[in-house]
Amino acid sequence: MLNRITALPSAVKQYLLITANYWFFTLTDGALRMLVLLHFHHLGYSPLAIAMLFLFYEVFGVITNLVGGWLGAKIGLNKTMNIGLFSQVFALLMLTVPEQYLTVIWVMLAQALSGIAKDLNKMSAKSSIKTLVPTSNNNQDHAVLFRWVAYLTGSKNALKGIGFFLGAWLLSTVGFSVAMLIMASVLAIVFVLSLLLLQGDLGKAKHKVKFKEIFSNHSSLNYLAGARLFLFAARDIWFVVGLPIYLVSNLGWQHTNVGIFMALWIIAYGIVQGSTPKFFIKNNQHNIKGHLLFTWGMILSGVTLLLALLMFYATKLNISTEIIIIAGLFIFGAVFAINSALHSYVIVAMAKEDGVSMDVGFYYMANALGRLLGTVMSGVIYQFTNLITCLIISALFAGLSALLIKRITLSNE
Repeated sequence: MLNRITALPSAVKQYLLITANYWFFTLTDGALRMLVLLHFHHLGYSPLAIAMLFLFYEVFGVITNLVGGWLGAKIGLNKTMNIGLFSQVFALLMLTVPEQYLTVIWVMLAQALSGIAKDLNKMSAKSSIKTLVPTSNNNQDHAVLFRWVAYLTGSKNALKGIGFFLGAWLLSTVGFSVAMLIMASVLAIVFVLSLLLLQGDLGKAKHKVKFKEIFSNHSSLNYLAGARLFLFAARDIWFVVGLPIYLVSNLGWQHTNVGIFMALWIIAYGIVQGSTPKFFIKNNQHNIKGHLLFTWGMILSGVTLLLALLMFYATKLNISTEIIIIAGLFIFGAVFAINSALHSYVIVAMAKEDGVSMDVGFYYMANALGRLLGTVMSGVIYQFTNLITCLIISALFAGLSALLIKRITLSNE
């Protein structure tokens, strides 16, 4: 398998360029999320109002993955990557306007464009792996695919964590508008280089792609997409809005400290995600089956419920809530990272090679729908109840994800 990869230097070069684009984009995406969250919390916005700022980001992520998968198969993944880069530059420039013009509607529109950009980039990068590393039923080929998917996803999340820190640091040093201008300038350079260096029609389908094909009729893929929806809703229902505001409002953390903590969490999460193949591949063979994904999904549900119980009984147990949050979040992150890495490999392995972005786009549509559900519920539940309630519902969603993943049938089963 490795011989086949090294025999395709132009394809490898294309993949490396796409990966580099994805990395730079991810830095701005993580920084943008932290900048918007902390800046508007500082201006006095409620948790629900802050969640609404991200509403269009998630809504258009759902739409983009469906349409983007079809578009990638029709015009090629390189072109969808460049469209995503340009859209993000424009979204960042929209947020450089004076503060009096940063209305909720304006920020939501900028976030909508950023959501489109992000999912075009993610779909392009992840779909390209299947094109570069075609797999037969050979277990060794699938082991290589598992590694490539995990490395790309893990490195992306580690960089997103650095982006969280970058966003908090820029807000504290240069302010909101200047931070947006700096990020837009850097990404504009990446966009120009991408236009000059990316070539070919990577991922373009050989057959005529029909728009109705964006919806999958593959039962296992549909169950996998449903599991992904509840998996990411389980994370974002407490992580996106509730957690950072809890750290600031209840524990008195400074914005920079929140950024550092969440950055370290995402970086650690990315490292575990990238290392996941080491846990499941022996002698260049893997044994990933549906029951394995179900087991890890239930472990995630149990860990989350335990975290909620510890917070509820913290006073009686004489344990600091701050310690519970810090330790619990890192344990949750490690288990979640393994779940995410396993899911990400399975969709790429399951996707058909011709027009791979169609299946991957459909799957990440469910991912975006889960983030949308989690983000909105995070704001609503935290505003009217508390972080413990967010965690309890998170545990429920993780359990639902595990039950759905149990219904899939993999090629090695």
